[in-house]
Amino acid sequence: MIGATLVALLSHWWRRPVQLASLLLGLALATALWSGVQAINAEARASYDRAADVLGGMKFARLVRADGGPITQSSYIALRRAGWAVSPVLEGRYRLESGQAVTLLGIDPVTAPASAHPVTLAGEAGLIPFITPPGVAFGHPETLARLEGREGLSALQISKDLPPGTLILDVGIAQRLLAQEGTLSHLLIAPEHPRGRLPLQQIAPDLVEEPPAEGSDLARLTDSFHLNLTAFGVLSFAVGLFIVHATIGLAFEQRRPLFRTLRALGVSNRQLVILMAVELLVLACLAGGLGVVLGYAIAAALLPDVAATLRGLYGAQVSGALTLDPAWWLSGLGIALGGTAVAAAQSLIQAARLSLLAPAQPRAWSTAFAGTLRWYSAGGLVCLLIALMAFATGSGLVMGFVLLGGLLLGAAFLLPPLLYGALSLGARRAKGVVAQWFWADTQQQLPGLSLALMALLLALAANIGVGTMVQSFRLTFTGWLDQRLAAELYATARTEAEAQDLASFLAPRADAVLPIWNATGSWRGGPIEVFGVIDHATYRENWPLLSAAPNPWGAVAAGEGVLLNEQSARRVGLVVGDVITLPDAPPLPIVGIYSDYGNPIAQAILGQPMFNATYAEADRLSFGVRVAPTRRAALMGALRDGFGLPEDNMIDQDALKAFSVDIFERTFAVTGALNVLTLGVAALAMLTSLLTLAGMRLPQLAPVWALGLARRDLGRLELLRAVLLAALTTLLALPVGLALAWVLLAVVNVEAFGWRLPIAAFPLDWARLALLALFAAAVAAAWPAWRLARMAPARLIQVFAHER
Repeated sequence: MIGATLVALLSHWWRRPVQLASLLLGLALATALWSGVQAINAEARASYDRAADVLGGMKFARLVRADGGPITQSSYIALRRAGWAVSPVLEGRYRLESGQAVTLLGIDPVTAPASAHPVTLAGEAGLIPFITPPGVAFGHPETLARLEGREGLSALQISKDLPPGTLILDVGIAQRLLAQEGTLSHLLIAPEHPRGRLPLQQIAPDLVEEPPAEGSDLARLTDSFHLNLTAFGVLSFAVGLFIVHATIGLAFEQRRPLFRTLRALGVSNRQLVILMAVELLVLACLAGGLGVVLGYAIAAALLPDVAATLRGLYGAQVSGALTLDPAWWLSGLGIALGGTAVAAAQSLIQAARLSLLAPAQPRAWSTAFAGTLRWYSAGGLVCLLIALMAFATGSGLVMGFVLLGGLLLGAAFLLPPLLYGALSLGARRAKGVVAQWFWADTQQQLPGLSLALMALLLALAANIGVGTMVQSFRLTFTGWLDQRLAAELYATARTEAEAQDLASFLAPRADAVLPIWNATGSWRGGPIEVFGVIDHATYRENWPLLSAAPNPWGAVAAGEGVLLNEQSARRVGLVVGDVITLPDAPPLPIVGIYSDYGNPIAQAILGQPMFNATYAEADRLSFGVRVAPTRRAALMGALRDGFGLPEDNMIDQDALKAFSVDIFERTFAVTGALNVLTLGVAALAMLTSLLTLAGMRLPQLAPVWALGLARRDLGRLELLRAVLLAALTTLLALPVGLALAWVLLAVVNVEAFGWRLPIAAFPLDWARLALLALFAAAVAAAWPAWRLARMAPARLIQVFAHER
């Protein structure tokens, strides 16, 4: 009996393959977008962990200079002689001829703790070859591909356990390549020290001990980006679940007569519900498996852009190749099963409680929907209240995403009541029998289409909100680039001596030569870049300041103030007039705060005399050159032919702007792709709902046809109904999307990155999106409308032969 009952239940899907396809495809797409995002996040976090675990950087305490400067090799030797079990590490950036750079990590394999070895020294890469010049360097395959044919480096060996962009080699060889002989970055401390060693203050009083890190700094820094991706995944999954929920709900209504027959044949209510659950479990496993495969394909396609984004925004080196991790594909299957259970819960509860002797009655279903509208209204108001409370009382990224979630869910829940009210208003103002029937019939179809329309609202609001954010960012970013990249040419010398000759060569040939000198250090628990600038009109006329004291550039030139970037000021809570102490520098007041979009770390600007006195060891290799654009090409030729500067050491303003804009476009390529996918899923939700309703509506349409309304006219009205509902949904999505954009720009962006962007209006983009939504609705309704217009009269007449 159980087998026959299960076959009877499954026969519904065999007789309605389109409905089965919509269920499987909706769940598969929802799972694909979710698992794809999780695969991207898992790959990125695995790269962070590999980077953090190099040399056991997260597992061992270490000694560093209190002022953030380099450690002398003599201090290391003194500590070893005094019984300290420490191991030297040198870390630095090695610039390639192409202008790119890799991180060199020099280690001492003899003194490093056993569990801190990032590579295995065996065979051709044994200890002696590793420490004997030119040595052996280990790197990720992507890194070694960039270095192929490079002279002066050690022999290269592949190590897939290392993060991209990093080479591991002997500390002595790293000192030679980085021109830092006799200096070290930090000293690793072994877990077990010999007893009786002298105190640190007696041997190296300029060093301090740092405890092991509790987590990857890079992982914490990029949490906001991955939280954004996860939010997209959740949104896409929710939109897909609307398809599943609508399909299961409509299938339940269609199968009520079947349930009645099965109960009459002796199937218990409990058996029926269990078998329905088993049926959905099988379908969920099939769709979940397909979704995980699609998710892998989506992640593999998007990962290179994600890697470029993380590298451009955060300096994170993430592999562009995807690794098949059981964690994310098992989570994809789990989320598919859980989502199906959530989507089917209402139908299963109805199957357990409702009288199974009652036939399917769409009109009764529509009448019952009026009570559901009250629950929708209450749920929407509660979600909006939660969002308002989060904004008023919370802080941080969690508050921002609670605000976003409450706003989107509240708007989605309020959509059916608002549409019902709009349709009621249209019905009251309708003139003529056909018009009155059209509005009343549209109200009756709202229960079956409400979930698809809610999915459309979420997708449109996300597109409007994220699109407005990206376009506002693009507008602000390009304007900011025009101000910041004021120099027409940027030149970099190869050595300090060449830099002096370069400045002398440029002086009579350029309008101005602006040194671009900087030093790095530690400030307020994180890294900071400190730049030294000369007193020149270029900065006064072009550098954008968000807030400033009177004559800020004069104060900087006189060594009486410092400029700080916006994200540092927001992160620490500083304003103009506050006094700060930069690494190795005396306390100075903040005389200006400037925008610094795209930079994740702290940055400050000093006058060049103060910079030279404070950071005497900083590199002084780069210059910005002011020259008329018409003379730029000639000057570059003179630098190349007359001075001998390599082509790669010169960058013109246009090329640098194009490079920066390209990074910007790649940064938001992922969100754009997810936007398109989300809107596509919403369009699919409308298509599946309309196709499913088309078969159920014959009992309502046949009498209208019998009263004289032609089938072609019925098809046109079906098409008009879908476009009308999509238009009303788009109209309601616009304010929701703009509110979403404001939250992203004014709340989430500030919490995540530390800068706030002005919001701009892009009505043409909104109009294009509205036309796209109407087109998607028309395409979704075209097939059901065409089938209705071409339906045989005999099939419509057959409706009157049924008991309904």
